[in-house]
Amino acid sequence: MNAEELKTLQAPLKSRYVAEPKAAFITLKAQGVIGEGISCKVETGKALVEAGLHPATGGDGTLACSGDLLLEALVACAGVTVRAVATAIGLELNGGIIKAEGDLDFRGTLGVDKEAPVGFKAIRLYFELDCNESPEKIATLLKLTERYCVVFQTLRSGAEVLATIATKQILKEE
Repeated sequence: MNAEELKTLQAPLKSRYVAEPKAAFITLKAQGVIGEGISCKVETGKALVEAGLHPATGGDGTLACSGDLLLEALVACAGVTVRAVATAIGLELNGGIIKAEGDLDFRGTLGVDKEAPVGFKAIRLYFELDCNESPEKIATLLKLTERYCVVFQTLRSGAEVLATIATKQILKEE
C-alpha cells in the first residue's frame, strides 16, 4: 500500500469522524474463559490463547504469560503503526523488527514484599528498521509512531481501569 492508497482508504473515515465525533468512539472487547488448573483461555479473534502463570510465579512455561501478551500487543500495535506512518509520510520502509521488554519484580505479585510494585516498572520498545532515510525522517517516524500507537499511548498515559465482579449463584436443592 502506498501513501495515496492509505489516504483514500482513511479519508471517508476521517471525514465521518469530523462530522460525527461520536462515531469515532468504539469499544473494543476481549473475553476469556477460566480454564483448567490456573489458566484462562482468551479468544484473540484469530486463535485461542491459553494464558497461565509465568514460571517466576509457579507456572511450567507451557502457557502464555499475560505480561508477555501485553508486550506482544505493544509490539503488534507499534509494528502496524510504524508501517502506517511510514506509508503516510512517504518514507521507504523495507522491513524491520520491533522488540519490547519490560522489568517486573515478581515479589509484588506473589505478595512476598508489600513494598514491591505489582506490574511492570519499566517497558522499553526497540525498532530495528531496514530503510535508507535521513536521521531527520527516522526521528519523525519514531515521533509519529509514538504519537499514534494506541497501546504505546495507553501504557505511557495510563487509562482509567475499573474492575467489577458478578457471581452466578447456583442453588442446590435440599
